[in-house]
Amino acid sequence: MMPSPEIFPVPLIHISETNSTNSYLQSLCSKQKVEELTVVVADFQTSGRGQRGNSWESAPGKNLLFSTVIFPEFLEARRQFLISQIVSLAIKEELDTYTTDISIKWPNDIYWKEKKICGILIENDLMGRNISQSIAGVGININQETFHSDAPNPVSLYQITGNQYDIFEVLRNIMIRIRSYYCQLQENDTSFVAQYEKSLFRKKGMHRYKDASGEFLARIVCVEPEGRLILEDEMLNKRGYMFKEVEYLLK
Repeated sequence: MMPSPEIFPVPLIHISETNSTNSYLQSLCSKQKVEELTVVVADFQTSGRGQRGNSWESAPGKNLLFSTVIFPEFLEARRQFLISQIVSLAIKEELDTYTTDISIKWPNDIYWKEKKICGILIENDLMGRNISQSIAGVGININQETFHSDAPNPVSLYQITGNQYDIFEVLRNIMIRIRSYYCQLQENDTSFVAQYEKSLFRKKGMHRYKDASGEFLARIVCVEPEGRLILEDEMLNKRGYMFKEVEYLLK
C-alpha cells in the first residue's frame, strides 16, 4: 500500500498488519478515549471477519481493509440498522464514481452485478436502550487481480475496470461520505432510507431465494426500520426475514 497521507479528513491510524481492524479498534477504544470517526486501516488482516464468522480473502496491500468508530448515544438500539444503511450507502456511492451496476445486497454487502466487491461487519455496544459505541469494519476489493479462496463470487474494482487505484483516496472519499450521513443521522434526518431501498440488489423483478422451507421466487417489497427484509412470493404472500434467515440464490 502507498504511504498514508499526512492530511486526512478524520483521525487515521495506518498499520501494516493486524488480526482484524475491528478487534484492533475495539481494543484501542477500551484503553483510551478515541475521537469519533477515527479510522484504522491495515495493509493486511490475518483473520478478517465477516458476518457470522465468515472470513475475508485479501492479498497484502491490494485492498481497502478498515474500521471506523462512532459513539451514537442518541440512537436507540432498535434503530441500529440505520448505521448499517449509512455505511453501505457511503461505500456504494463512492464505488458508483468508478463503475456502474453497484448495488447493496441486503443487509449490507456491496455487489457489482452478481459479484461481491465489499463486505461490512458492524458491531454495536449497548448502554441501556441506546448504542454507546458502533464499530464498522469494511473490506473492499480494490486492486486484487485474482482470488484463490472458495468464496463463491468475489470481484475487485481492478477486475471490473482494468485500473489500479489509490487506496487512501478511496478511503478518504468514503469517510467524507460516512461523516456527512452521520451528521444527518445526528440531526434525526433519515431521508437516506429511501436511497438505501432504491440501491438494493435485485430491487426490481422476481428472483430466486431460499429459506428454511426451501426455494421460492419473490420480489423485494421493502426493508423495515429494524432491518427486516420483506419479500412477496408468486402467491402474493408477504415473507419477512431477519439477517441470515433467507439466502439469495445467485446465478
